[in-house]
Amino acid sequence: MKNLLWVLCLVLSTSAVAQSGSSTPQVTVIRAGTLIDGKAGTPRRDQVIIIRGNRIESVSDAASAKIPSGATVIDLSKATVLPGLIDSHTHIFLQGEDPAQGGYDANILNAPLALRAARATVAVRRALEQGFTTLRDVETEGAGYGDVGIKEAIEKGYIPGPRLFISTRAISTTGGYMLEGYAPELEMPKGAQIVDGPVEARKAAREQLDHGADWIKVYMTHRSWVGKNGELVSQPTLTVEELKAIVDETHGWGKRVACHAYSGIGLHRALDGGCDSIEHGLDLDDAAIAQMLKQGTWYVPTISPYYNDWAPADTPGGQRDRLRAALHEPSFKKALKAGVKIVFGTDMGGIPWTEPIAQEFLRMVEFGMTPMDAIQSATSRAAVMLDMEGKIGVVAPGAFADIIAVTGDPLHEIKALESVQFVMKDGEIFRGDVR
Repeated sequence: MKNLLWVLCLVLSTSAVAQSGSSTPQVTVIRAGTLIDGKAGTPRRDQVIIIRGNRIESVSDAASAKIPSGATVIDLSKATVLPGLIDSHTHIFLQGEDPAQGGYDANILNAPLALRAARATVAVRRALEQGFTTLRDVETEGAGYGDVGIKEAIEKGYIPGPRLFISTRAISTTGGYMLEGYAPELEMPKGAQIVDGPVEARKAAREQLDHGADWIKVYMTHRSWVGKNGELVSQPTLTVEELKAIVDETHGWGKRVACHAYSGIGLHRALDGGCDSIEHGLDLDDAAIAQMLKQGTWYVPTISPYYNDWAPADTPGGQRDRLRAALHEPSFKKALKAGVKIVFGTDMGGIPWTEPIAQEFLRMVEFGMTPMDAIQSATSRAAVMLDMEGKIGVVAPGAFADIIAVTGDPLHEIKALESVQFVMKDGEIFRGDVR
């Protein structure tokens, strides 16, 4: 309780300094019992982190560190300190919609955009509470450019939340996204921007980039089912020519393209068209893995959602759900063994935001990743994918002061990351209940 009260006083005093207009940046010192810096393969003991303003100034052994006069000292000497975590696949405008309450369709047909924005505000706060100081949010699912507004609200200090890398509306084709199953005479709203042909595809990318997209999200597969030979069949969407137009335009803006792709034709079109990241990749064959290695394609597997909410086993949907999970594990293991660049992503939003985001770490470790590799997939490696190498995902001089702490040892028990107790983002303490 004393530590918590101290942190609250620190937050208030820091805020008072900011409001006074002082040009002298706050100097904060963190004493870390154990430091996992996000990049090194082994932890360091008894480290001192000096933060000036919103940047890390130095990291050194406690025995040789020089504490600046007047610095505020935070004692995390009994904790494990890490960089702020990065989730590279989320949907802040989804809430793990309950089919019994209308599911995905009700989100678009019934929920006012203001309500969806309010729920997104709660989602980003929950992410920050859990130590995720950066999210790549891969489309608003029918909420248009709502993520642009949420990002701006965070950056201007109106609401607390992680750094956001956003992809706005996403892109698919006619017959390639929800809403579906309504009378054919009705023109139903869609959860993504629909295009047909390279010209429309390029124009959609231009529109989204012009309106603030950091990444472009493309759906290269849509429905999936169990084929006649027991294989996972995934409906392809964009052609290679359509995707190449999007990739060419996006790369011209200095941005990247994320491709939702389950398996088969659509997944191979994604690679042939030059996607920068494969999202989900439930069934990666050897040719796909070889091409990903050659092209440097990132893999964001999002394992957790495919183990939740299976349909009954004796239904086509249930058979499909079980096949997805059965294929996903060997795909992940093959990609890991081959050296594909794997990045942490959860598909939160598809999973309710009330669940722990860090549950994905346990899945990754169960499938063969070392705890350190799993942590780096959510820190320094994700930062490279986001073109933020050295700025986020590391505790190192020059990086933004995004720092978290847990009382356990995540290298011994990865579930410790589900109980983050200290969160600093951009040099400001958001949560500080380490005891």
